[in-house]
Amino acid sequence: MQRQLANILAPYKGEKGATIPVLQQVQQELGYLSEEAMSEIARFLNISENEVFGVASFYAQFRFTRPGDHNIKVCLGTACHVRGGGRIMEEMERELGISSGETTGDYKFGLERVACFGSCALAPVVVIDNKVYGRMTPGRAKEILASVRSEG
Repeated sequence: MQRQLANILAPYKGEKGATIPVLQQVQQELGYLSEEAMSEIARFLNISENEVFGVASFYAQFRFTRPGDHNIKVCLGTACHVRGGGRIMEEMERELGISSGETTGDYKFGLERVACFGSCALAPVVVIDNKVYGRMTPGRAKEILASVRSEG
């Protein structure tokens, strides 16, 4: 991992105030910010690990746990909630055996709740790996999940 991080960090050598862009780039490449990555970032930027963690934990865009191979987002905004988004989330949690914000033990699936996708006319909405599924029902959610599982 150290070699991979060195390649990611190299373009930022000597840049002042590069903490956020470095964190963004590392997360884009690795999928999350591991302890090892944060330590290496601190060393590279010549700042404390606490400072790196302080910046990363301030912004909601950064994650500190490995995401699943398949990212499932269930909309629970007003339109989706009114049309059964909560039941969709419950079905996904039951099928995956995890709660919102968690990743399955095998790292195959991550589950998140989202406030709104802006696709209210399709409510309730689920997005799996950037593919939008509208007018979702618990039964259809279960079928789509089974399909994603069978794809690998």
